[in-house]
Amino acid sequence: MKSPFRTVLFIFLFTSVSFDLFAQDKVKELTEKEKTEVADSIGKLLRLNYIFPEVANKMATLINTNLKKGLYQSIIEPQAYADKLTQDLRSVSNDKHLRVIFDPQGITQQKNVVTPEDSIKFLNNYLERLRRDNFGFKEVKMLDGNIGYLDLRMFCEAKFAGETAVAAMNFLSNADAVIIDLRNNGGGSPSMIQLITSYFYSAEPVHLNNFYWRPADENTQTWTLPYVPGKRRPDIDVYVLTSNSTFSAAEEFSYNLKNMKRATLIGETTGGGAHPGGPRIATERFMVWIPSGRAINPITKTNWEGTGIEPHIKTTKERALNTAVITALEKIKKQCKEVNRKNYYDWYISLATIAMNPILADSLKLSVYVGKFGPRTVFMEGGKLCFLQDGQKHELTPMGQDLFGIAEVPFCRIQFVKQNNAVSALKALFDNGYVAEFKKD
Repeated sequence: MKSPFRTVLFIFLFTSVSFDLFAQDKVKELTEKEKTEVADSIGKLLRLNYIFPEVANKMATLINTNLKKGLYQSIIEPQAYADKLTQDLRSVSNDKHLRVIFDPQGITQQKNVVTPEDSIKFLNNYLERLRRDNFGFKEVKMLDGNIGYLDLRMFCEAKFAGETAVAAMNFLSNADAVIIDLRNNGGGSPSMIQLITSYFYSAEPVHLNNFYWRPADENTQTWTLPYVPGKRRPDIDVYVLTSNSTFSAAEEFSYNLKNMKRATLIGETTGGGAHPGGPRIATERFMVWIPSGRAINPITKTNWEGTGIEPHIKTTKERALNTAVITALEKIKKQCKEVNRKNYYDWYISLATIAMNPILADSLKLSVYVGKFGPRTVFMEGGKLCFLQDGQKHELTPMGQDLFGIAEVPFCRIQFVKQNNAVSALKALFDNGYVAEFKKD
């Protein structure tokens, strides 16, 4: 199966090194001859490969017409020319995948891959860069309230990142709900979409997506996998965090799960790029990233190109995570029949709520809580209320009337007891219902 987003990573391999190198040396200025060669070559490549032939013709005609009118005459810097051509091409297509790239170093590296040894060296360099980014798996952890969290920055090819993905998904397998954070994910490979999605379904294959490819005039499909290493969770609630930077393959993952009613999307409307493709060499110094295919969802019979994906719950990207935690815990609590468990979920719902809407406290008023409470000491430092026990200092976060949380110890809170408007005791409250009280000295 083709990988419609694999060349996003391919481009990254070149541009991540070559732009730094060119910053050190003076770049050769453009000549009118080179401008013409670049425009002509890009026009031909578009006509041969762009997903919509009629749009390709309009784009090619536009840049060649602009060239003849002298609209590019004042541009002598190669990067500025690439940016201008990209702007003009997108003015016709509105395709955010489409772009002109100035990268002579990357083109030279690509052309120098001739022998099997060259290919192995090139691949090893590519894999090393992916490893340094942990194949896109930025963070995987359990949030308070037993909510699994995965911060995924790219959908790397499963053949390279499969082991890392399996480890992450198995780590999350005992969660009560899972949050997939795609707010900083710009795309990648459908093979990783296929692998991760398979953990949220049973072994029976589910149709995920279709792709049409113009150059070969062929259609391909992706389905969930009949086997994955580890534990499947077809029963678990899934929440996907999005932003306006969520793009390409990250949008496909979101779009698939939304239309299959398998996940709740929370955040901002996504970027709107559903046309896969790859880079093509135009000249010795310029490449063009051409979308040569389009996604066709089996449910909607269309895609998210140009419109993006609207989340179920709209909020800012900054508030998306806490919104997801609250939404997940509220649903789990509603389904729970045990009173103690309901109290447990209420505890962490309040934590996420305070994190999203922090209470501002006047440092002068906080000073009323200062004192010694048996082995515990409460004091002011830097205008903030602090708690000292067994040599460990913790900052106290206001949560309500005389109630404070401890960021480093989320399962414990401090409640001050007052008599005649004066603090008389301190209570340590725990998420399992246990309470310990200490009189003020």
